[in-house]
Amino acid sequence: MDNKRPIVKGIDVDINTRCAHYHTEKDIIAIKFHCCKEYYACYYCHKASADHNATRWPKKEWDEPAILCGNCSHELSISTYLDVNNCPSCNHEFNEGCSNHYHLYFEYDRKSL
Repeated sequence: MDNKRPIVKGIDVDINTRCAHYHTEKDIIAIKFHCCKEYYACYYCHKASADHNATRWPKKEWDEPAILCGNCSHELSISTYLDVNNCPSCNHEFNEGCSNHYHLYFEYDRKSL
């Protein structure tokens, strides 16, 4: 693993960025929140730990690296993340169920993707 890996905040975050809320084999991504530019394991970890409300990434900023693979520490842009099911660096699978929560993180319209 990369020694320069960003810190991932949250509740009971493990080495692969799984947390108290999401902890299956595929729950390995952390999200850099637009509001504070800090990585959290999930929306609920941010809600419980941050001293501010979350804001969503505007579509015009989806080329920013904001997704961290908890398996290999590779950072992906939001655009790349939305187009893949596996990490482009280590090929570890991502949880397909995360798509149910895109609206919490990104200015997202299911019809536009």
